[in-house]
Amino acid sequence: MAEHIGARVRVWRRRRKMTQAVLAGLAGISQAHLSNIERGERAVESRSRLVALARALDVSVADLLGQSSDPTDPVRVRASEAVAGIRVALVALDAGEIEPPTRGPKEMVAAVEHAMRLRQRSDYLTLAPLLPGLLNDAAAYPGTDALTRIAYEASVCLRNLGYRDLSWPAAKIAVAASRELGDPAWMGAADFVYTLCLPLEAATSARRIGERSLVDLQRAAADPRARQMLGQVHLSAALASAVARRPLDVQAHLSEAEREAATLGDPDGTGFNLSYFGPRNIAIWKMSILTELGQYGQALELAENLHVEDVPVANRRQSYHLTRGRALAHDGRADKLALISLAQAERAAPASFRLNPLTRDIVATMITRAKRRAVAEDLVAMAERLGIAPV
Repeated sequence: MAEHIGARVRVWRRRRKMTQAVLAGLAGISQAHLSNIERGERAVESRSRLVALARALDVSVADLLGQSSDPTDPVRVRASEAVAGIRVALVALDAGEIEPPTRGPKEMVAAVEHAMRLRQRSDYLTLAPLLPGLLNDAAAYPGTDALTRIAYEASVCLRNLGYRDLSWPAAKIAVAASRELGDPAWMGAADFVYTLCLPLEAATSARRIGERSLVDLQRAAADPRARQMLGQVHLSAALASAVARRPLDVQAHLSEAEREAATLGDPDGTGFNLSYFGPRNIAIWKMSILTELGQYGQALELAENLHVEDVPVANRRQSYHLTRGRALAHDGRADKLALISLAQAERAAPASFRLNPLTRDIVATMITRAKRRAVAEDLVAMAERLGIAPV
């Protein structure tokens, strides 16, 4: 299988009998830029560009991202084995087939908290095998927040293990369960995770869902938990607006999130549902949004003033380092510094790093560029962990 997204773009372009000039015009980029992408000398640096290429080729974003199927990679094997059971559990819940619970009420509460702690560490490979039984048991306790929370954990876990198609039905279960629960904060949390797992092509839908959720959250503004989720939904709407190339909406949502954070401050601990909503988290999200918009210099300036070592949620630390690595690597002039940031992102959350196709594309691009000179040993080692042939 092709190691980088550009090679898949080239395969599909040839299948569609398109010239580079035609595809570049349809995707809104120069032919030289497309040529660099196809040769693997430049990564597909934004979600919006990925969507534009997929639409121009009449394929899905998933077709361009691909999925590594290396049967010798223990991370991918463990993820695949665990996800098979989650898939069955989701189908059973959708069909209303709920077995008697294996956990009593107190055990269920403890199990939900344990699942959240695993997510806090981004330990998805430990969490995934627990989810089939947890989903069934949570459904057996109506009137509690168990199903909302476990379906939320399942959606996040599946998305980070590379199974975005399954994270969506899990999020739908969380949304439905939160509506039955009637707690605005959990309703906001479920809407938030739902928007994050929609296909990238559905950025406009994600933005609209987020904006509808904001109305409900604003009615519950007396609840600090709901205000944290109000801020989080503004952030997800800002990112979706960036993917949809709506800069005015990006700024409007960021401004609202910053207004909430200014009064709430950074959380004491992890925040509601590990949201870690506050000024530092907004800065981390803003880095991602600036990178999505191609404003790499501004993203790096923001990164210089951020310190994330003490952030208690692993995926927030990973997001910072991964975004910084993307911004450094975008033109090939700072690949050595980019490699350091990518290594820090990998340490923060190893499994999701290795299973992220956009991460693989960045590293594959760096390998291709480095072939003109000696390839750093650390880059070779990272490429091998990602299943990328370095030579």
